[in-house]
Amino acid sequence: MKRYSGFKLLIVDDHEHNLFTLRTLVQRYMDVEILEATSGQQALDIAIKDPAIDLIILDVQMPEMDGFQTASMLKIRQKTKHIPIIFLTAAFKTEEFQQKGYEVGGVDYLLKPIDDNQLLNKISTYFRLIEKERELNKILEQKVAERTEELASAKQHLENIITHMGEALLVLNPQGEIESANPAACRMLDYNEADLLQLSIGDVFEEEEEEQAGAFFGTWLEALIRTGALSRIEARFIAKDGRRVPILFSRTAVKNSNDEIQHIICIAKDMTGYVREIDITSSASQGV
Repeated sequence: MKRYSGFKLLIVDDHEHNLFTLRTLVQRYMDVEILEATSGQQALDIAIKDPAIDLIILDVQMPEMDGFQTASMLKIRQKTKHIPIIFLTAAFKTEEFQQKGYEVGGVDYLLKPIDDNQLLNKISTYFRLIEKERELNKILEQKVAERTEELASAKQHLENIITHMGEALLVLNPQGEIESANPAACRMLDYNEADLLQLSIGDVFEEEEEEQAGAFFGTWLEALIRTGALSRIEARFIAKDGRRVPILFSRTAVKNSNDEIQHIICIAKDMTGYVREIDITSSASQGV
């Protein structure tokens, strides 16, 4: 049973009868597509036009552009540099020429007269390696696709949580500027997200007994650098119309590998209803 259907083999030799011999030998045992060239330049033209060539069998002794020159030209081109080359020669048999063949990019260097079994085994070896590489690439591509789908699903799930969570979420840069806000934050502050992204946290947030505007942010950074998080802080959001919205506030630092703060995540729970309930209870107690 013939193998390697779908593979492409380019054979290059300036003698037509050598091409016929190679073609007949390979087609007897392999179901491969064979392309032929009778010169180095023709081989270059074919290889550049057809990037799907899997292997080149290249005669060394050719006029005008010999096999070594042809291989060098193939290896400097992006489209053809990956194609393995098997050199065939009847004249250049010394170790020096064999070494030159490997230096210009050949993967094998075989001598004429051709040993049929040796050549077929060499071709089969490289086709099997290519098959294995393609199988591994398919497995890798499948795993990458699966992982990409998992990450996309997880990202969508996280975005849904952030979008539908009841608490306000603000992401700040280390300078305190708002980089993103979820819908709950926009509703609580009565801003659209685009307008919020023009503001700093000091424009929409205040704590009790602030001595000067923005001073709290420096304190934040110092505390976040030390602990990484501050939670359950009673504070107020400043809405677009100036209303003060009582909140229970938490902030967490996201640090890089150098322990430097990259982002500050702020989560706020609207405490308006709770405050009103406490005030009513307190008033009732005083009335008694």
